Amino acid sequence: MKIVDIQELTVPLEGNLSNSLVSFAEHNVSLIAVTTDVMRNGKPVVGYAFDSIGRFGQAGILRDRMIPRLMAARPESLLDATAENFDAQKVLQTIMRNEKPGGHGDRAAAAAALELAIWDLNAKLNDEPAWVTIARKFERAARAEGIDTYAAGGYYYPNDSLDRIREEFSGYQDAGFQYFKMKVGGASMKEDMARIEAVLSVVGDAGCLAVDANGRFDLATGLAYAEEIGPLGLRWYEEIGDPLDFDLNQRVAQTYPHAIATGENLFSIQDVKNLVLFGGMRPGKDFFQMDPGLSYGITEYAGMLEMLESHGFSRRCVHPHGGHLIGLHVAAGFELGGCEAYPGVLQPFGGYPAECGVGGGVIRPTDAPGFGLEQKDNLRPWLDRLTGRPC
Repeated sequence: MKIVDIQELTVPLEGNLSNSLVSFAEHNVSLIAVTTDVMRNGKPVVGYAFDSIGRFGQAGILRDRMIPRLMAARPESLLDATAENFDAQKVLQTIMRNEKPGGHGDRAAAAAALELAIWDLNAKLNDEPAWVTIARKFERAARAEGIDTYAAGGYYYPNDSLDRIREEFSGYQDAGFQYFKMKVGGASMKEDMARIEAVLSVVGDAGCLAVDANGRFDLATGLAYAEEIGPLGLRWYEEIGDPLDFDLNQRVAQTYPHAIATGENLFSIQDVKNLVLFGGMRPGKDFFQMDPGLSYGITEYAGMLEMLESHGFSRRCVHPHGGHLIGLHVAAGFELGGCEAYPGVLQPFGGYPAECGVGGGVIRPTDAPGFGLEQKDNLRPWLDRLTGRPC
């Protein structure tokens, strides 16, 4: 069994929307196909994945460094002990050959796209959903009954209004979501408070609504927002300042009585350990949002979870960023506390196919082999284009 081809396709995100710092109109994602010599139903078994949402595609790193290393490896060096599956850790070690420690950034996302495709591939070789493969590998019971999922929206649009944002969150309620998140920091605090009140007029319970500053605030602004939103009792206050400013996070945590969430822009076990040691995160209260699609994949992610538990945090406080199918399978396989959804935005990657079903704030992964990316109607044409044949 061997890999015979690896293709990358840089796919643009749809929509003209912004958070407090970036416009997604210019963003794209690296979509990966890893093709093997194993044939099923007259077609080769292919593993698909992507490097998550929120940064950029990594075509240069993938094509110039990582894909050539993987294709040059001896086929048997990439297999597990049974020789019936690929070993994701060996694949990661192979594509990281000659890379210095540290400097994670874009490299972490490029490696993740390839590593995640191996998990999709293994699940398909085993004819099972990826969450089953993940749970068995890491000896977890999994959460087959479904995952608590919040609808992430409330972005800034060129022609925005309070009526538009109320209508948006009403639509999320109608779709079956019970928890929600919206953006702050892209307007004045007065305007943001009006936007929060508009959303609360729809969702009702402030404990069901989180706000996300996307790392925009300095300490003074972060504390000012904390004082303003504190009496509301929101679900959490997310990514207040620069993701590596652990002192800022700690100082806000010392004064803000409710939950803080962060971690989506931390890409290694060591980064997350530093957050735990120096960022003031509080066991039983705060949330971690690392994204395996931005942080070397599931192998590194498993190490992050182990490290968190060794410092007294429960994996139920982990809600992976991303709002897509890969995150859902990761949350189910590792028995995490929940995950994110991007219903109707950041397409073709955000959100879930109809087969997953949403109800009571819970989304359930399907029984499709692998991550089930082929079930997503607006993503399937890109998968076909990537390999040159119908998936």
